[in-house]
Amino acid sequence: MRTVRRSTPLLAVLGALVLAPAAANAAEVPASTTPATTTPAAPAPAAGSVKLTLQRVGGRPLFATVGQRFVVRGVVIPYVAGQTVAVSFYLGGRKVAVKTVAVVPVGNGAGQFHLGYSSSQAGSLQMRADHYATAQQAAFSGRSVKLEVAHTNLGPGSAGSSVRLLQSELASLRYAVPVNGVYDEATEQAVIAFRKMTGQERIGYSGARVFKLLQGGAGAFPVRYRRDGRHVEANLTKQVLAEIEPGGRVYRIYTTSSGKPSTPTVIGRFTVYLKTPGTNSEGMVDSNYFIRGYAIHGYAEVPTYAASHGCLRVPIPDAPAIYGWVREGTPVDVYNEYGGGSARVRSNAGP
Repeated sequence: MRTVRRSTPLLAVLGALVLAPAAANAAEVPASTTPATTTPAAPAPAAGSVKLTLQRVGGRPLFATVGQRFVVRGVVIPYVAGQTVAVSFYLGGRKVAVKTVAVVPVGNGAGQFHLGYSSSQAGSLQMRADHYATAQQAAFSGRSVKLEVAHTNLGPGSAGSSVRLLQSELASLRYAVPVNGVYDEATEQAVIAFRKMTGQERIGYSGARVFKLLQGGAGAFPVRYRRDGRHVEANLTKQVLAEIEPGGRVYRIYTTSSGKPSTPTVIGRFTVYLKTPGTNSEGMVDSNYFIRGYAIHGYAEVPTYAASHGCLRVPIPDAPAIYGWVREGTPVDVYNEYGGGSARVRSNAGP
């Protein structure tokens, strides 16, 4: 019993001696010096912008005709590889189509895309391009200008946005025409004047050719006598008459019918010397006499060809406006495009 009690302290001492070296060795192990690894932050998506332009269209305002294929071009800055853009088409504010197109590099850090489209309906068309956010590029969008889409086969009795567009285009070229969306007599006469100026058949209806020429800016009146200041020019070849402001700016263009071959309108430079309002005994309305019996006046019959007795006939609805613009002393230049014509002033000139 005494032996057992004496061995207990000895065992405790031996245990302490065994544990001490282990603790010492643990204290001697150096701490790890390997740096902690971190994941680099992903680059922020690039900002961007897009600008839309329309190609293969024309006019003022820009227009296309029903079924005509035009091109939407977009320039994207900056170009980021692998990006696409969704182009939406809105007709009268209603979305009618969406097309997705890839952006391709164009140089100088920019990208571009081209997209063809044609509308089967008339109305006001606008395009919107949207780039939706990706990991590489942020979201952005842009809109085009509005594009008017018109029917081409129009005539007396037609009405609506296509007629209004036709009138707007003719008015921008300075033809005397209302912009009311109704194909009335004044619109018919303006179309005839435009057809005369562009060498087409002289009828009062529009058509695809009329709109094509309007898109290209054809039909402007070429002023010959800019130095005459505020004056009238009568082109007998084209059978049109134009009021010209100082500096050669065309104010209004009208259809006219000059003297037939047996009673031609006199060629030359003249001055309005007498104005008589109203209708006279010969049916002449609001007359502006520029030499003897030769006058610019309204008349019931204004054919698309030379048919008068020497005067410059204009449609009666146009006569008051012309009468109000022309003054006594206003120069009147009468000419044929290729020269020639009669310089003889007859005493019996008439309507």
